[in-house]
Amino acid sequence: MRLFRRRASRAGLIAAALIASALTIPPFGSPSPTAALSAPPSSSATTADGFAGVSALGQNGTTGGTGGSVVTAATTAQFLDYISRPEPLVVQVSGTITLPTGSRDGMHPVASDKTIVGLGSTARLTGGGLHIGLPASDAVTSPPADTVHNIIIRNLSFDGATDDLINVQMFSHHIWIDHNDFSDGDDGAVDIKRGSDFVTVSWNHFHDHDKTLLLGHDDDNAAQDRGRLRVTYHHNYFDASDQRNPRVRFAEPVHVYNNYYRDNSYGVASAMDAGVVLEGNYFHSVNNPARVDFSGDLGRLVARDNVLVECNHPVETRGSVVEPRTYYPYTPHRAAEVPTVVPAGAGVGKI
Repeated sequence: MRLFRRRASRAGLIAAALIASALTIPPFGSPSPTAALSAPPSSSATTADGFAGVSALGQNGTTGGTGGSVVTAATTAQFLDYISRPEPLVVQVSGTITLPTGSRDGMHPVASDKTIVGLGSTARLTGGGLHIGLPASDAVTSPPADTVHNIIIRNLSFDGATDDLINVQMFSHHIWIDHNDFSDGDDGAVDIKRGSDFVTVSWNHFHDHDKTLLLGHDDDNAAQDRGRLRVTYHHNYFDASDQRNPRVRFAEPVHVYNNYYRDNSYGVASAMDAGVVLEGNYFHSVNNPARVDFSGDLGRLVARDNVLVECNHPVETRGSVVEPRTYYPYTPHRAAEVPTVVPAGAGVGKI
């Protein structure tokens, strides 16, 4: 329940629309955000895009368990065994698997070179979450040799975790989280922190959840996070997921494009000099669509082609941000298409 939200006045809506149409212009010489729209991204793509598709850190994009055996997990024991093995594996999940709380507060580690994919539209992980990364340590400020990497998670429903639904930490890199359903976790839905890098979160449905996406966990963690935490969030449906959609510290660039926001207290928060490119999103009944004056030091945010409907505040912009196109090509949908395209393609059973 959001007792603080007020219905925007008609004058306020007109003002918000005018502000949305006059958002920051891209740097001189960069491609037009509305050009070349003939081939927008497909909701059923089979190859990682965004930052997860970038060749870096010795990894040629994100391939998960490609080249390894294909196995099917229908029980908790099978699932926990397969995701912890050192070799590449494609782990197919059949039906509902309950993850125990145990000594890890319900968080279960995933080893490198794994694809975890649900079968059909009913594959579900409940009661616990997935942990991607080495144990947390403030003393480690550069990627260790055994950093967890190259993981794909697709077509799964996550709910009821006693901590996070997915946690990515300690310099983990090349992670693709795509076409999942996230709800009712006790803490974050997808938290990415402690120097993790080259991650894409795409075509997911977030609902019935409070603190959705954390990118950078603490104002004092610049040593691990600055120059890392490069993440793409695209074509996600933030369906009354209250806040942190995402909440960003230090990262640059963070590319937030073609997401559908509906009935949220806030969409994006950029703080601690983070750099966010907010592009082609549709905000409906969102109190604060995007902020740079939030908590801690101010962030930076460049915005273009976003639509605001029944929102109480405009998008806050500040400064310049490294363009995502310096890392990868992409072709967005127009923001006006997002309310149709995203709910139709996001979530499970769509690949």
